[in-house]
Amino acid sequence: MDLSALVKAYDVRGVVPDQLDESIARAIGAAFVDVVFGGQTGAGTAGGMRIVIAHDMRETGPGLARAFAEGAMMRGASVVEAGLGSTDLLYFASGHLGLPGAMFTASHNPAQYNGIKMCRANAVAIGVDTGLRDIRERAGAYLDTGIPAGSASGDVEQVDLLTAYAEYLRGLVDLAGIRPLKVVVDAGNGMGGYTVPAVLGDTVLPALPLDIVPLYFELDGTFPNHEANPLEPANLVDLQRRVVEVGADLGLAFDGDADRCFVVDADGAPVSPSAITALVAVRELAKAPGSVIIHNLITSHAVPEIVAEHGGRPVRTRVGHSFIKAQMAEVDAVFGGEHSAHYYFRDFWFADTGMLAAMHVLAALGEQPRTLTEITAEFARYAASGEINSTVRDQPGRIDAVRSAFAPRTSSLDELDGLTVELSDGSWLNVRASNTEPLLRLNVEGPTDEVMAATRDEALAVIRG
Repeated sequence: MDLSALVKAYDVRGVVPDQLDESIARAIGAAFVDVVFGGQTGAGTAGGMRIVIAHDMRETGPGLARAFAEGAMMRGASVVEAGLGSTDLLYFASGHLGLPGAMFTASHNPAQYNGIKMCRANAVAIGVDTGLRDIRERAGAYLDTGIPAGSASGDVEQVDLLTAYAEYLRGLVDLAGIRPLKVVVDAGNGMGGYTVPAVLGDTVLPALPLDIVPLYFELDGTFPNHEANPLEPANLVDLQRRVVEVGADLGLAFDGDADRCFVVDADGAPVSPSAITALVAVRELAKAPGSVIIHNLITSHAVPEIVAEHGGRPVRTRVGHSFIKAQMAEVDAVFGGEHSAHYYFRDFWFADTGMLAAMHVLAALGEQPRTLTEITAEFARYAASGEINSTVRDQPGRIDAVRSAFAPRTSSLDELDGLTVELSDGSWLNVRASNTEPLLRLNVEGPTDEVMAATRDEALAVIRG
């Protein structure tokens, strides 16, 4: 069976049950064990073949997770079931227990979707070039021929890791001594409603000087209030309004699986993820002077500038968590940030965690008297377009057209990920193709709003023909 439409570059993602059902999850579970344990079968617990799995609040999660576990056990692995969790809780489990892991989530996708994010032990990412292609091919073959049982079947153990996860994060950022802050948190009916009370509240650990105002903490995979995708401005409106209504110091918005965190200031204005990247980078460099900071190629140019000014070494990478995690480990980076509000930490097994990024923001704000607007102003140096999608059939042809159109004013260009063009007026643009849809994604930045807007409009005119 061909699973190429379901198994993407970084994870498994599809509509349930049309594209992803329990038989497919079972086959992927078996293939996952084969790949991460190098083809061993039948080793059981005695051979150390153990994996950890968790699922988010989507109704289809428990069934898919259990089917995946069945496939894994058929190939001889034992399964540690962590139950409900955020994606970063699963990464914590993988690192804390030293086990390969699988998280059942479709992140910010609509309710009819579900998926699987997989990692090796210690939260090492699995992408298409680091095992996911092999998992896809083995799972497809198992769906055609059946899953052969190993000589020994694994067993199942249930664990609750929420308290250990909260304790670990609190140990990385000390919030006990900050000034009192009022914080509105929009969980979007996603897993932030489960993890925020544990980490920032007082449900499992002593209270912090935080007055948490909850929005949509009820776990509901149908997302009755708005999609759990804070990258879309419409999904931030309720948070922005509530922050102003209650006079909060800031607002936090988590996506469905709570691995990403967006921030708004006391006026309800969104804070750029690039500014958050710079803010956290400065804090991490204060603890580990001279360290490497990873930033992807569509974060603001302010990020590498600020990193260098604070004695760090900025390293530019392509977009995508599996690429960033691999490069972070390769260069031993202390921190990494993406435009999409994924934040990666060496102290968190080089994995991404929106919660830890939120804690750094809270600490930066609570350790001194200034407002968040005042703090982040120094990290916002340029005007940015944000990511703009255009439906395009001939993606390579339109990218070449952009290259030609801007050639007379190009000061440099590269093709690390799509096409990045630096222009003589101080602006730059990146245009790259979607991996899964007939889309081109455009990002533009300039020294002023006017310069950025002119570059953006000219690029869109070329892209859209």
